[in-house]
Amino acid sequence: MPSNTLYYGDNLEVMRKHLPDECIDLVYLDPPFNSNRDYNLLFREQSGEPAQGQIKAFTDSWQWSERAYDEFCQTCPPALVELVQGFVRTLGRNDLTAYLVMMAPRLVELHRVLKPTGSLYLHCDYLASSYLRVMLDVVFGAKNFRNEIVWKRTSAHANVGKRYGVITDTILFYTKTQNYKWNMLYAPYSEEHIQNTYRYIEEGTGRRYALRDLTASMQRASSGQLYEWKGIRPPASRCWAYTRDQMERFESERRIVYSSKGYPRLKVYLDEMPGVPLQNLWTDLPPISSHSAERLGYPTQKPLALLERILQASSNEGDTILDPFCGCGTAIVAAHKLDRRWIGIDITHLAIALIKYRLSDMFDLKEGKDYRVVGEPTSVEDARALAQHDRDEFQKWAIGLIPRARPYQDKKGKDTGIDGVLFFKDDLNDPKRALIQVKSGKVSVKDVRDFRGVLEREGATLGLFVSLEPPTRDMVREAERAGFYTTPLGNLRIPRLQVRTVEELLGGKGFEIPSAALLMGVAQAERVSPSGEQGALEM
Repeated sequence: MPSNTLYYGDNLEVMRKHLPDECIDLVYLDPPFNSNRDYNLLFREQSGEPAQGQIKAFTDSWQWSERAYDEFCQTCPPALVELVQGFVRTLGRNDLTAYLVMMAPRLVELHRVLKPTGSLYLHCDYLASSYLRVMLDVVFGAKNFRNEIVWKRTSAHANVGKRYGVITDTILFYTKTQNYKWNMLYAPYSEEHIQNTYRYIEEGTGRRYALRDLTASMQRASSGQLYEWKGIRPPASRCWAYTRDQMERFESERRIVYSSKGYPRLKVYLDEMPGVPLQNLWTDLPPISSHSAERLGYPTQKPLALLERILQASSNEGDTILDPFCGCGTAIVAAHKLDRRWIGIDITHLAIALIKYRLSDMFDLKEGKDYRVVGEPTSVEDARALAQHDRDEFQKWAIGLIPRARPYQDKKGKDTGIDGVLFFKDDLNDPKRALIQVKSGKVSVKDVRDFRGVLEREGATLGLFVSLEPPTRDMVREAERAGFYTTPLGNLRIPRLQVRTVEELLGGKGFEIPSAALLMGVAQAERVSPSGEQGALEM
């Protein structure tokens, strides 16, 4: 099955169409819910600050749909339908039950595509976690519930109102069967534990060690554990914990320390111990701070270390990871870094475009060479179909064909004649702007003339006009009347107003941007090298 793939589209449709049964080793999903905000993705102003006019990729408030509810009732297993119908009867038709109706068939599909040895981690907040857990019990079976992991995602809040502050998220961990992949992870010992337990220091080596009792309960004794060692026998009801051969090996390795009365104890070295087995309360993975190099500006962005931990515990190198709500792509990045294969699905062209930037920035991955994208237009016919279906998504997709460009939104929501913007810097002065306009219908010289007026009004350096249909001769001449921009470095003359068709952009003929320019506007991800290691934990 193909992997290292980004799918644009509704994840329910994508899974049903593209993912066969039992093809996924690990599912991580963080479905958006409850913040009632429009998501401002990875975009920055030229100053480097988060964009003030939010780019609405999607809204995570769900609305009730009788059509979606009827389809769910007709297609999902009876036990799940009965459960959700009970939620609807008791809670009513509202945003919460709309969310549960949306999630139910997706959980069924995730169970279908998961291998018998696979695991699922569902990341959610306190408002929906209890309902989702009961739904997962029905879909996966209550016996396949493994853990409710609590992650401390933020520090204490000052103004919490008449309740306790909420500083945690919930991650529900389920497996497909009892026979699942598992790699125990360990956290470092606390300094207090080290000082109290490993309080001895070996002369000559400086190694810390503890002393362990060499006896065990007689209930587990075998004949090989009943003997006298250097004139010493264990107390009544006790036996030696090891056979004579093992004791002799410890002796030869100088691992046995004798008390003043000749009683043996075993040296246990700190540097040979793995650490504390990881528990279900995770307080050692801080959220992404405002100054972190990892920060991209995505409101629900999770720390890379969080996803690395999940992937290391429940998958191995070469396994396939699925994130059906891939957002800014942290699970995908973690999978690639840890030498896993990956599949990501998102319903917005913005998210897909921005994940491409992240994969390029962090790993120098190229679309079509290192991974593929399914669902985005690859021809003029595809682009025209998208424009007819959803003009706004077409516009965002077309802007995504221009490297580092971003959609434009006026703070007051007015139609300014600007669909996108690209910031660049080709000297030591302030960043310059290239404004973008996208047209999917019939175009004429008036459109170019109006756009030329927008450039003058805004004082922009360049204008980039994207047309689905071929431009007329008069349009080309009107663009030429805008003149040229001469670069500070090299004195290159670049047409100030440029026209490109979607066909040209798909064919690789992009706009002329100063070759020495630094493109700005999209938060750049920190570069990393693929590695099977994680700094905070050991396996």
